[in-house]
Amino acid sequence: MSAMLIAGRTLELNPKGFLARFADWDREVAEGLAAEEGLTLSDCHWRVIDFLRHYFHTYDHPPSPRLIIRGIGERLTMNAPCTRKTLEALFPGGGCKQACRIAGLPDYYCHSC
Repeated sequence: MSAMLIAGRTLELNPKGFLARFADWDREVAEGLAAEEGLTLSDCHWRVIDFLRHYFHTYDHPPSPRLIIRGIGERLTMNAPCTRKTLEALFPGGGCKQACRIAGLPDYYCHSC
């Protein structure tokens, strides 16, 4: 574990950069984690992050890319079908795995993303 200053707080991260505690996450932390990875979060990013957190809270594991696309795909792309490539373009540093990290999900749950 390592500590990192994010959004004015010292938070524990595991060696892969995931939050050690799900409860430490908030929107400011997400912005800080995204900034560390060179991302500025747009409305589309927040739709994915909010979906991931809600799904994880409900089912205790993250959704697959297919479930994300099925659940919120039409809200991510208005003029073209949403695909896994759309998610990978939003999170170019690892697709769903990067989205899970920014959403504050534990890394051992994100192997399927």
